Amino acid sequence: MTAGDAVYQAIDAQAPYVAPGAVVFDVKRFATHDGPGIRTTVFFKGCPLACSWCHNPEGQNADPELMIDHSRCSGCGACAAACPVDAVTVESAVSQTDRSLCTACGRCIDVCPGGARSVVGHAASHDELVQAVCADALFYDESGGGVTVSGGEPLVQPNACIALLAACKQRGIHTALDTCGYADEAILCAAARYTDLFLYDIKLIDEDRHMQLTGVSNERILANARELAARHQSLWIRIPLVPSVNDDEESLTGIARFIATLESVEAVCLLPYHGGAAPKRERLGLPTETNHASLAPATTEDAATLLARHVRPPVRIGG
Repeated sequence: MTAGDAVYQAIDAQAPYVAPGAVVFDVKRFATHDGPGIRTTVFFKGCPLACSWCHNPEGQNADPELMIDHSRCSGCGACAAACPVDAVTVESAVSQTDRSLCTACGRCIDVCPGGARSVVGHAASHDELVQAVCADALFYDESGGGVTVSGGEPLVQPNACIALLAACKQRGIHTALDTCGYADEAILCAAARYTDLFLYDIKLIDEDRHMQLTGVSNERILANARELAARHQSLWIRIPLVPSVNDDEESLTGIARFIATLESVEAVCLLPYHGGAAPKRERLGLPTETNHASLAPATTEDAATLLARHVRPPVRIGG
C-alpha cells in the first residue's frame, strides 16, 4: 500500500465526508474554460507558488484579503474611523492602509460610501460548497460537464479539497482538479481517487528558472506529473504561455519533450497570458510592474505548432 492509498482509505472511513471548511475566493457557475462541458469551478485560496503572471493573484494568499479600488476613494475618512486596529490613515485626501496591521475584518467596507473596499476570500463550510456545486447538476448532465476544484492551489487545503471531490463523486458528478502539482505525493494520490480529470500546469522545465520565477523548485511538480501519468487515466497538461518566461523555442521544446514521456495525457492546452490581473494586483497592494505583455494570437499559434511537432495528444489554445 502506498502512502496515497493510506490517505484515501482514511478519507473513505470518514464517510459521509465531513470536512473542515475551506477558504475560497470564488464559486464560478457556468464556467466553460476549466474542463469539458458546463462546470462550476470552486476557487480555493492559497498557493505555494508566487508567479508574477498569475491571472488569479487573489488566490495566492491563503487568508482573506482587503481589496481597495483607490479610484472610488473620496478620502472621507470613514474607513479610518471604523478600523479597530488603526490600520487606516488618510493622507492628501486618499486613504492609506497598513496591510501588516489589517485583519480584513470588513468593518471599513460597511462604512465606505464609494464602495472602494471589499474583502476577497471567505470561509465556506463543506455543506455549503456541496450545495453550491450540486445546484447545477442538470447542466452538467446535459453538457458533459461537472465540478472543477481550482485556486490558488486547492491542495494547499487538502482535507477540504479531497472531501469536496469525494462528495461530488458520491453524487455522480464529474470532477476535475486544476493543480500546479506542488503537493505532497500522498495528498495528490489521495485526490486522484476522486478526480476524473486532472488539469495539470507545467510552466518551465529548467529548475533554476522555475525557482527564480515562481519561488519554488519544479522537481516535485515534474515527479508528481510522472506519477499521475502512470496511474491516472485522464490528464490534460496546461501551459501558461507567458512572454519572456516560456514563449521561446527552447522552453517550449523542453516542455514538449517532457510531455512526450508521459502516459495518459489526453490534451495539451496553451493558456495565453493577458494583462487582466493587473487591476487586481493593484487593489491587493501587490507590485504591478512586470515585463509581460499580452500575447498576439499569431504568437500563440506558432507555439501550438511547435508543441504539436513533439507531442502525440492534440494541442489546444485554451481549455
